[in-house]
Amino acid sequence: MHELIAYLQAQLGFQEILVAVLVMAVFGLVICIYMALNALVLVWLERKVSAWMQDRLGPMEVGPFQGVLQTLADALKLLLKEDIVPKAADKRLHLLAPLIVFAAPCAALAALSYTRDFHFADFNIGVFFVAAITSLSVIGLLLAGWASNNKWSLLGGMRAAAQIVSYEIPAGLAILVVVMQVGSLSFREITLAQDGGFWNWMIFQYPPFNFVAFLIFFTATLAECNRTPFDLPEAESELVGGFHTEYSGFKWAVFMLSEYGEMLVVSLVVATLFLGGWSSPLGDLLNGGAWGVFWLLGKTYALVFVQMWLRWTLPRLRVDQLMYTSWKVLTPFAFACIFAVGLWMAL
Repeated sequence: MHELIAYLQAQLGFQEILVAVLVMAVFGLVICIYMALNALVLVWLERKVSAWMQDRLGPMEVGPFQGVLQTLADALKLLLKEDIVPKAADKRLHLLAPLIVFAAPCAALAALSYTRDFHFADFNIGVFFVAAITSLSVIGLLLAGWASNNKWSLLGGMRAAAQIVSYEIPAGLAILVVVMQVGSLSFREITLAQDGGFWNWMIFQYPPFNFVAFLIFFTATLAECNRTPFDLPEAESELVGGFHTEYSGFKWAVFMLSEYGEMLVVSLVVATLFLGGWSSPLGDLLNGGAWGVFWLLGKTYALVFVQMWLRWTLPRLRVDQLMYTSWKVLTPFAFACIFAVGLWMAL
């Protein structure tokens, strides 16, 4: 990033601060466009995955192949729909809430490492930054529930906040299992520590404790994304539409973009922490350069597929089961993994 800013400053003759702002604006635009394209593809893919699992066809009519343009048609429909805001709603907060929720995964993408040499910002506390910035979505969900002036929306927002805060505890503890082994909070350093083949990936180190930490973290991220079986904030049979009951049109579409953006981000983080990130599973074969992007995205979208698979396989948990799983199952096991790995490393 610093080299790019210095090069553009020399070529354009602008002040460094102006060049930095322009570069960040371009990178931000690229991230937003990618998030939108990612949502378009994943919505179509999820429809096809659910159809495959239920022995049906899914969308077939729109587009030249397998209804591939169905999501684009739905997106245009949402953009053209009337934006209805309740009369008693807080209109400013009602607008701000989906933007905050969407900003969280977009900002998290900036801290990740995509190849050995490419990253938007190589934070030495990248893991901490991503954990903190993704928590920002709690504020947006609470605002959405409060600003709508609707009891179902408020209950959905409160459920979402309680769920995300509860599952951040085991997720953070599972991250500690990796960080204490690498000795760094940088995503690049964590990936470099796993380079050299799949046998060096964190998921296979200190068996079975790292594998258990992987399961804990992946389960906790499912809850933070409000994905089935942890989709209680949007339980239609209990809360109508949850925190976005009073949202329609473009604002509702932003919430959908955010959900699939969060699925992408948490899958990227899981792939980086436990599955070697951009490193090749074949050691030095097909490693480095553009292959890094290929391996990282391959692992990421495989994890996204697992999230979709679980959605169409498992039933929704009850509220008491949700909290029991976090505080009495995942959190104690995460502490046990930290203790066991720390003891193993000390021997």
